[in-house]
Amino acid sequence: MTLHVLWKIGMILVVSLAALPLPAREKDATSYGMGLIVNIPLPESEVTQVVQDVIQNGIIRGTKEYNKDEYITGATAVTSTRVFPEWTEGGKVFYKVRLKALDPRNFKDSSDVGTLAVRYVVQPQGDKNTVLRIDARFVEDFRHIAHASNGSVESAEYKDIHDHLDAIESMKAQTVEAQKEKQGQSEKKQMPAAADETPATVPQSATANAASTDAPPHESAPASPQTLEQHVQDLRRQVQRLVKSPGAALKSAPFHTATTLQSLPTGTEVLIVVSTPYWLGVETHEGQHGWILRDELEQVP
Repeated sequence: MTLHVLWKIGMILVVSLAALPLPAREKDATSYGMGLIVNIPLPESEVTQVVQDVIQNGIIRGTKEYNKDEYITGATAVTSTRVFPEWTEGGKVFYKVRLKALDPRNFKDSSDVGTLAVRYVVQPQGDKNTVLRIDARFVEDFRHIAHASNGSVESAEYKDIHDHLDAIESMKAQTVEAQKEKQGQSEKKQMPAAADETPATVPQSATANAASTDAPPHESAPASPQTLEQHVQDLRRQVQRLVKSPGAALKSAPFHTATTLQSLPTGTEVLIVVSTPYWLGVETHEGQHGWILRDELEQVP
């Protein structure tokens, strides 16, 4: 079963539990504040790195102020917050907080100005699986009343994490395929050159006659060099990018805290392999695979 399918099953289970029919008077009381729990078939170290990057992006998805934006900006990563009680059930805990949030959407009976916080708990399940818990809560500054989320924030934040993880897995697969291709090309170069030569027993005149016989007399002329060149240039613009000034760090994964594989100088050409909203998975001319922030690259002129 593929990684994508396992994630889908996990999300379906969570959504199904949240969507169970309830009596009309009890629906609001039980559907808010449930949070989100997902079992991710990846090591805890990989999930933790992605969560650390997501809490640094300054965005809380799945909510907005005054219905004017797609999400709330200005959030910061913190190590603790009074919005949530102290976590005592193990794992690594992370928080993203937005102060002075004005009546954020998708929180039960929310109003006034307050603190909006999202909690992420990463818990290992063996060497190859990780449980991720996400909860969101809004607390008013004046009355100190807590408002539970209806699940929109948790789902949107998880989707961002899922997209990052999915991009990493795609890059891994691309790297494996590239290595296999290079190995295949290396093996071909080592094959005896005689295998590609025309047998000496065939006269050159016969070969020429066969070539002329096989070619239809009405065959059209090849495409003009200008047309082919233009086509190649168009394809090149689609998949190649240049590193902007003053240069960029080639990361091992699509997050700021990932290891820097190498520093690429201004003008370095790279080939796009994987595309995400904030990062591009690229390959250098030397065959090195890595990640660069989308804003640090520009199109080839």
